[in-house]
Amino acid sequence: MNRRVWQRVPGQRYHSAIVAQAAATLTEMIPDRFYICVGSGQNLNEHITGERWPRKDVRNARLLESVEIMLTLRAGETVTHHGHVVVEDAKLYTRPTTPPKIIVAAITPEAARWVADWADGFITVSHPREQLHKVVDAFREGGGQGKPMYIKVQLSYAESDDAARAGAMEQWATNVLPSPVLADLALPEQFDALKPFVTLPELEPHIRMSADLQRHIEWLNEDIEMGFETINLHTVNHQHERFIHDLGELVLPELRRDLRRPRDRA
Repeated sequence: MNRRVWQRVPGQRYHSAIVAQAAATLTEMIPDRFYICVGSGQNLNEHITGERWPRKDVRNARLLESVEIMLTLRAGETVTHHGHVVVEDAKLYTRPTTPPKIIVAAITPEAARWVADWADGFITVSHPREQLHKVVDAFREGGGQGKPMYIKVQLSYAESDDAARAGAMEQWATNVLPSPVLADLALPEQFDALKPFVTLPELEPHIRMSADLQRHIEWLNEDIEMGFETINLHTVNHQHERFIHDLGELVLPELRRDLRRPRDRA
């Protein structure tokens, strides 16, 4: 069972050196079960510090700088750095035998190509299939070939297709908004104000809405075939007990059987 820390915006709500220290300690305690996820983040989560929310290019520069700090600490060096992040004489005095991977979030093909060369791996979300292929291809072409790929699958499973669609519309309609909009909104009320402008046909390609467990298995097998080695299932409606029971009892065992079958990789 993997455990992870999700550090959305290194350098603002979390300090990179402190996260590197905490990750080193946790990885020593639970070896091979911990990884760090980082990304450029959302104003919704980060504005609570009272600091100015930077432009996307500045956030990207800060993200790369923070990862470089963590990698340098991971290598055993002492770090003093003055940039978007300030570090003075930081050092990891306990370094795990197997350091935690630094997995970087990338939603667009451009972002996936950018992180591919310097990240240990990347995580994305369950885009429409054609878009997901573009993101994966960009990561591999940018230098990520052979590196681990993770995906957060957004799904709505309920007792009927209508209930699955209704639950997704109620809880996750703004998911369809472009990344720059989602990144810059600061308050839940702002997200709610945009919900009436989202239609079900717009949302359907972005969330896997179905009461059919076999359909969910097919979708997940497509993710596996694409090369994702870690799949995080995120149910977006309120039927959590149904989701946990049915997918745990009926879907995961089927996926394990599928993984044991020989596959044609040609």
